[in-house]
Amino acid sequence: MNKQDLILNDVFRALADPTRRAVLKELTKGKATCTELSEPFDMALPSFMQHIDMLEDHGLIRSKKTGRIRTCEIAPGRLKAAKAWISDLQKLSGVKD
Repeated sequence: MNKQDLILNDVFRALADPTRRAVLKELTKGKATCTELSEPFDMALPSFMQHIDMLEDHGLIRSKKTGRIRTCEIAPGRLKAAKAWISDLQKLSGVKD
């Protein structure tokens, strides 16, 4: 398996969960703290942080910790890789937008 395939596997694995997709959607509005991002979800913060960690580990977001506050933002590189793969698949199959 080549590096691009491994990247896509990570991206789609991270996107497979609705909580992580919702976090990414929220981050399209701009940076947010982990506490802010966790508010809509009925789960303990440690459980929510596992979702944040997966998104960060797979390159979909990046975070910065200042004191006790962790702020997240989208890291677009891996999303672009997934978009390019989907676009190529559409071209090969004749599917139009």
